[in-house]
Amino acid sequence: MRYISTRGEAPALAFDDALLAGLAGDGGLYVPEAWPELSPAEWRRLRGLNYPDLAAELLAPFAAPAFDREALRSLCRTAYARFAHPAVAPLVQVAPHRFVLELFHGPTLAFKDFALQLLGLMFERVLAARRRRITIVGATSGDTGSAAIEACRDRDNLAIVILHPHGRVSEVQRRQMTTVAAANVANLAVEGTFDDCQDLVKAMFADRAFRDELRLSAVNSINIARVAAQIPYYAWAALALGAPDRPVAFAVPTGNFGNVLAAWAASRMGLPVARLIVGTNRNDILTRFFLRNDMSIAPVVPSLSPSMDIQVSSNFERLLFELLGRDAARTAETMRAFRTTGRMPIPPAAWEESRRMFAGFALDDEGTLAEIARTRRESGYLADPHTAIGLAAARACAPEDRGIPVVVAATAHPAKFPDAVERAVGERPALPPNLADLMTREERYEVVPNDLGLIESRIRAHALRNAA
Repeated sequence: MRYISTRGEAPALAFDDALLAGLAGDGGLYVPEAWPELSPAEWRRLRGLNYPDLAAELLAPFAAPAFDREALRSLCRTAYARFAHPAVAPLVQVAPHRFVLELFHGPTLAFKDFALQLLGLMFERVLAARRRRITIVGATSGDTGSAAIEACRDRDNLAIVILHPHGRVSEVQRRQMTTVAAANVANLAVEGTFDDCQDLVKAMFADRAFRDELRLSAVNSINIARVAAQIPYYAWAALALGAPDRPVAFAVPTGNFGNVLAAWAASRMGLPVARLIVGTNRNDILTRFFLRNDMSIAPVVPSLSPSMDIQVSSNFERLLFELLGRDAARTAETMRAFRTTGRMPIPPAAWEESRRMFAGFALDDEGTLAEIARTRRESGYLADPHTAIGLAAARACAPEDRGIPVVVAATAHPAKFPDAVERAVGERPALPPNLADLMTREERYEVVPNDLGLIESRIRAHALRNAA
C-alpha cells in the first residue's frame, strides 16, 4: 500500500514513512492510493475473532509491507491487553435497535487509546529499526493529548510535546496530560482555542527547516495510521450485529472528523453502513455542512463537550478529496480558499453525494444535559456529554428502516466530565482505581501565548534535552 497527499504535490509514501511523516510536505493529508475492499465472504470469515486479531486482519492491507500480519497480531495483542474490559470494545443495548459501543476502556478512558496505544508501539518498532529519533507534536481538544502521552511516555527514541487550549479542557483531561512524570513529555497550554493549537502544529510542519531539524511527526488524526487503527472497532460492532448480511448505522460525536471518517473508511472497505450520523455541539460547522452545504468558520464557543469545540475539522479534507473525485488540484484550491475566506465552496453535486451517507445533528449544552438525564432515566445508562450528543443524534436521525441497528460511539468515560454529569443527574461518576489519585498528583505544564516562534523554541529545547 502506498499513500498519496490530498493536495498532490508530495511524494507517495509507504505506510511506515507516512506514519513518521504525519502531515504531507505540501500541507495535505495522506490517503491510500486505493482503499482496500473485502468481499462479503471475507467479512464473514472475520466473525468470531477477538478484538486484537480482528484489528490485525483489517490493518494488514494498510500496513503492508512494513508490518506483516504476524507482527500486527503481536502489536495489537500488546496494545489492547491494557484495556480494562475483556471485550476491549463492548456493545451495550440502551433501546430497541440502539446500542452504545464503549470506546473508553483504555488507559486514558477515551476512544483515542484504540489508535494511540498501537501507534506508540509502531513508532517504537520503526524508529528502533532505523536508529532514529523523532519529536512528536500534537494539538488536543482534550483526549488526544493524554492518549498520545500515555502511548509515548518513557520511549527512548522520541520526545513528545502536546499543545492544549488553556482553560478549555476539563480538569480531568488536563491532569491526565500534565501529571505524567516522564522526561520525554512536555505540555504547553496555549492561550487560544483548539483551532489555534491545530494551526500552530500545521505551521510547524510547514516550517521545513524546523520540521527537518527536529524530525517532527504527528499523532493527531491528521496521521493516516490513526484513522486506519480506528476502523476495526466499527467492523467489530457491525459484525456482532449481523454484518455483512445486515446493514448498520453509526452515530458519532465528532469535532475533527477523524473518528467518523474511520467509519466511512470501513464502508469503503465493503462494510454495509446504512448511515453515518455526525453529532456536534454548538460548534456546529459539520452539521451545518451536511444540513445545508454551509462550511463556514464561526468563533469557537466553549461547551460541556470540550473535545468537540472545533470549527476547522482537519480530517474533512480527506472526505473532500473523495467527493471531488480525488482531484488533488481542486482539493488544494478549495482548502486554500477556505483558509483565506473562512468559507468552503463545495459543488452542489459533491454535497448531494455526501448526503447519501452522512446526516448532521447539533445539540447545545442544555440539550446535552437533558439527554444525559433522559438516557439515565430510560435505560439506566450513564453517558458523558459527548456520548449524549451521539445518543440524541441517533434518535433524531435514525434510518427510516427502524430495523437497522444504530450504534452510538461512546467516546469517553463519564468520569472525565464529572461536573457536567453531576449537573445532569445529581450523581458524580468516580474515576477508575488506577486514576483515583489523579486530582492530587503534581502537574507540569507551561502556559504560553499563541506565538509560533516562542512555541517552536520551547519544543526545540525539550527535544534537545531529551536527545542529550
